[in-house]
Amino acid sequence: MVLIPHRVGWHKTLYGGAAMYVGVDYHKKYSIATKMDSKGKILEQVRLRNDPQTLVRYAEGLPEGSKIALEATGSWYYFYELLENKCSDIYLAHPLKTRAIAEARIKTDKIDSTILAHLLRADLLPTSYIPSREIRDIRETLRYRASLVSLRTSIKNKVHAVLSKNGINIWYSDIFGKKSMKYLKGLELRACYKQGVDGYLRLVETLNTLIDEVTKTIEGIAKDNPQAKLLDTIPGISYYSALLIVSEVGDIGRFPSARRLCSYAGLVPSIHSTGGKTRYGSITKQGSRWLRWILIEVSKHFINSSERMRKIYLRVARTHGKNTARVAVAREMLKVIYYLLRDNRPFIKE
Repeated sequence: MVLIPHRVGWHKTLYGGAAMYVGVDYHKKYSIATKMDSKGKILEQVRLRNDPQTLVRYAEGLPEGSKIALEATGSWYYFYELLENKCSDIYLAHPLKTRAIAEARIKTDKIDSTILAHLLRADLLPTSYIPSREIRDIRETLRYRASLVSLRTSIKNKVHAVLSKNGINIWYSDIFGKKSMKYLKGLELRACYKQGVDGYLRLVETLNTLIDEVTKTIEGIAKDNPQAKLLDTIPGISYYSALLIVSEVGDIGRFPSARRLCSYAGLVPSIHSTGGKTRYGSITKQGSRWLRWILIEVSKHFINSSERMRKIYLRVARTHGKNTARVAVAREMLKVIYYLLRDNRPFIKE
């Protein structure tokens, strides 16, 4: 490995100011950056500490017009947000598609910085969409709320487990409603179970407060978002689900058709074709899992509000079951959403 030069402009002097193609294999504590010229010659490969000073210094030392390719790992936000104002041409590589192309064309098993640089130089890099910082912030707020609700559901299951061990059946529809909470606090249980239930209930009360706080924040954001207002006209979609859909879709113009949007949500069936025969399997589940999740969640409300959707649901349910039918409705619902966002118009009930 070549040591990192500390003087800004050293790279520009050495390589004559020609634009470079840089592939970055990003890890938790360090990154491997491979610098390549337009002919595919590797000029430098360095190991970078993932601290702000090192990464910014490296980016500022690149010649003007240089391009950086970064794989879309779980921690790409830090690298991208640190350098987005230092280097305008940062591309986020789609992990699955990058691996498929690299194995077919470059004949290597490891998707590393060298391969990313090669694909970027050859204009073969399959990129992932990078939403604006505003959309990224909205996503984080929405996912924070979702994580709090998930924690509350986990606690609910633990309380049910304690009640089951004591042969107690609770008839309240909402186990954490006001009446149910009062009932649970008054239960006479052995000390070990009583301490557990009381502790869980205190956690739920804290989570309820946090959920209420972030919900008010989300409601305020949704009221100021014109796209969320459009989607709020669809039966079953609230300000929360509308904002979640908008944040996951991003710029609707990047999808040339409704089917492309459905594919992005992983709601299209997988296709297996061989020997002239084509077989359709389960949905791909690739793309935005959050978008797929919220559409399936709200699909039941759309079924009850649209005669056409109800017919689709009943037809699919008869042959493939209720879960598959809800997925089918979610897919049709996303098509409706596509046209509303594309044409900037509200939903009109059939």
